[in-house]
Amino acid sequence: MLNSRLHKSAGLVVAAASVLLLSACGASGPDAPTRNIKQVSDGVEADSGSIAVRDVLLVAQPDGSAAIVGTFINEGSTPDSLVGISVNGVTANLSAPTFALLQNKPVIFSGDSATASGSVPGLNAASGARVPVTVFFKSASSVTLSAIVRAKSDYFASVGGAAAAPSASPANK
Repeated sequence: MLNSRLHKSAGLVVAAASVLLLSACGASGPDAPTRNIKQVSDGVEADSGSIAVRDVLLVAQPDGSAAIVGTFINEGSTPDSLVGISVNGVTANLSAPTFALLQNKPVIFSGDSATASGSVPGLNAASGARVPVTVFFKSASSVTLSAIVRAKSDYFASVGGAAAAPSASPANK
């Protein structure tokens, strides 16, 4: 009877250890590949000092241009400004000459919460392509990302075009 219980318990321990090892939940530790995934959208991310550049991507438009999507957040107490964006060497047309980056007040390009808009004329990039996007700041160092170009469909169907261009607020002039 004791031998039977010992045999069952040993079987349960082996089964539990197998599950942990096969799922990589136990043996891989804090450096497990599944624990280090950060990008949760198509957009790419970077940091320049205290400025967080989040979810940057482009949406191809029917005329060959592309609309800029992304969020820029200054997490520091020293104000800065977003002063320009270039895509594949082409200067983007932005809805204001500069955008104030105040602490924890995001500047959002495209979408329902947009405070800015930008387009890249004549980009002519195919959906699925990656293109270099360089973001320039007044004080912080510029950052270059490899952003994906998405089709103007599904979630991005309403991104771009004249209706998506918000007027620049006085704070961003």
